[in-house]
Amino acid sequence: MAASGRPGGAADGGREATRAGQRVAQGATGRAEAPGPGEEPQHEPHPRHGGERIGRPREGGGGRSWPRGGEPGGTVPEQSTPHEGRSAVPDASHAEVSRATPGEASGAQAPVPAGPPPARSAHPGESGEVAAARQAGGDRLRFIGAATRRIARGIDLDEIVLGLCRATVPTFADAILVYLRDPLPVGDERPTGPVVLRLRRTDRIPEEPDTNGGRLPMLPAQPDLGPAMGGSAAELAEVQPGGPLAEVLRGVRPLFGEAQAARTALPELLGPDPRLPGGHRVILAPLRGRRRVIGAAVFLRRPDRPAFEPDDLLVAAQLATHTALGVDKAVLYGREAYIADALQRTMLPDSLPQPTGVRLASRYLPAAETARVGGDWYDAIPLPGSRVALVVGDVMGHSMTSAAIMGQLRTTAQTLAGLDLPPQEVLHHLDEQAQRLGTDRMATCMYAVYDPVAHRITIANAGHPPPVMLHRGGRAEVLRVPSGAPIGVGGVDFEAVELDAPAGATLVLYTDGLVESRIRDVWTGIEQLRERLAETARLTGPNPPPLEPMCDEVLDMLGPGDRDDDIALLAARFDGIAPSDVAYWYLDPKAQTAGQARRLARRALARWGLDELTDQLELLVSEVVTNAVRYAERPITLRLLRTDVLRCEVGDDVPQLPRLRQARPSDEGGRGLYLVNRMARRWGATRLSMGKVVWFELSMPPGVQRR
Repeated sequence: MAASGRPGGAADGGREATRAGQRVAQGATGRAEAPGPGEEPQHEPHPRHGGERIGRPREGGGGRSWPRGGEPGGTVPEQSTPHEGRSAVPDASHAEVSRATPGEASGAQAPVPAGPPPARSAHPGESGEVAAARQAGGDRLRFIGAATRRIARGIDLDEIVLGLCRATVPTFADAILVYLRDPLPVGDERPTGPVVLRLRRTDRIPEEPDTNGGRLPMLPAQPDLGPAMGGSAAELAEVQPGGPLAEVLRGVRPLFGEAQAARTALPELLGPDPRLPGGHRVILAPLRGRRRVIGAAVFLRRPDRPAFEPDDLLVAAQLATHTALGVDKAVLYGREAYIADALQRTMLPDSLPQPTGVRLASRYLPAAETARVGGDWYDAIPLPGSRVALVVGDVMGHSMTSAAIMGQLRTTAQTLAGLDLPPQEVLHHLDEQAQRLGTDRMATCMYAVYDPVAHRITIANAGHPPPVMLHRGGRAEVLRVPSGAPIGVGGVDFEAVELDAPAGATLVLYTDGLVESRIRDVWTGIEQLRERLAETARLTGPNPPPLEPMCDEVLDMLGPGDRDDDIALLAARFDGIAPSDVAYWYLDPKAQTAGQARRLARRALARWGLDELTDQLELLVSEVVTNAVRYAERPITLRLLRTDVLRCEVGDDVPQLPRLRQARPSDEGGRGLYLVNRMARRWGATRLSMGKVVWFELSMPPGVQRR
């Protein structure tokens, strides 16, 4: 030794300094102190979990299986694969290469040991065993860092559990079983009922290597672990209150499988006869989230693999903690996504109406999976006189706030449509509503009203992309509609234009997410949309393309980088109502008007070949016209529409809507609406800007061809 030629005090001081450096290294690695020269080994009590001392090399060599700086789940060097029971970290027999051998005693050259080169220490006087322990501690830290990064990359439940399995097999364990509560608690809610753990996933390395000497690919998730790894595992385990498994889960700390608490808990988790490997080759680690235990993980090693060490309990605890917190976040994210989807479904119409003279189709696409809620909406609102209002709007942003504002604007638009206001007035009131919601509540909107009798459409625009009209012959044109200012600007007027809507034409309303992205401007996208519609129409020849496939074709124009915003699409195919199917009269409010209305209705039914409905129609027309004549001051209107049903509309200048009530036996009136309610297929009343319209529908007789 270097200190043998120095005075005794210096030699003792050198030994003390060496031992002090060893203690510092041992504090970092958790390895027991080696006795100095001439000292008796110090015996320490057994570790708490019944295993060997932390960091002491096991008999038979090769007590570790950590790759040096590798990614968990990566390729293990051939001479140190866990399957062959070798270590990637040199043990004491490899480190102390200067130890005398029989060959050295006889003058022969000392053999060079196989395996990695001996660990070199940067600390003077540090033994090879302590250097190896320091290296093993660094390998553990690198493994934990890489494993936690792999677990944290997962965003949903399956990705997080799969990240745990791939990070630990085969680097840390030969097999793993992950149990999670079923159902998983969400946030602060307190679960009710018994605690049930379900086997979420299990991974293991194969039993035998392939013909090339490498490892076979990992098997898919399955409960069968094979005879060498304990056989089959139970898929469901009910945690008995106060039972061994409940106590282990409550304790949170990982345990070796041979610990008394784990020996009694594992059969409750895995089944009555788990047939687990002996020795410290099983670790049971509870998975605890932010507030409660949400499951458990079982790590297993084969009998031919070095057993787990006490330091591995700390590794298992870190893996379990990061996995449990990740599962908690995934469950919360899943709940938020569910709420977002439910909110979006509530804000958008469940189904489109089927008004007379027009067919409708729609599509909605969120911006991305991580932003499922947006401010785009569409709507179709039936109006009096068989008209229909078509609405498409876009609130800035795609967040919960945008969706909430969109819901309020959509509700406001439905209310204004029920008042039968002109399109420009509807946008004006929407602008006022947006200003009441806040100063930065901006939105664009397109509001159109289609009249199937007049074959006309009235459109008003508030900063929205212009609509595209696909004509029956296949020509597609961008309609010239004044753009106007967005909703929420305030102090601006909106202008409406009235255009022809011929039968067979298709109006396409959309939001800017369909035509604008980072790789193209809005007008380029509008031109591409027009070309796509014209190309689709050419495929069907003289007949207009079906609505649903046409909407799919329109969405197919989006490329991989075009989904920057959510998309709302509304397509309306104008069929209209032929003039021969419409009968319209103005009647003066006189006492004889009810009889006159009955005669006119009878003649119209005779002309249409619907004599079977004459009695019903005369009775109901007489009751509705009588109520209108009683209070009206201006001429009333009577209109009959023949479509798939027979519709009768009576309009007057009185804004009060009639209400159905139960007449008393002594009352002389009050039974007109009762008869309408009992005999008509449907009926209703709508307030107009200058009065109201009362309407009812009668089903067509059997055998009459629907129009």
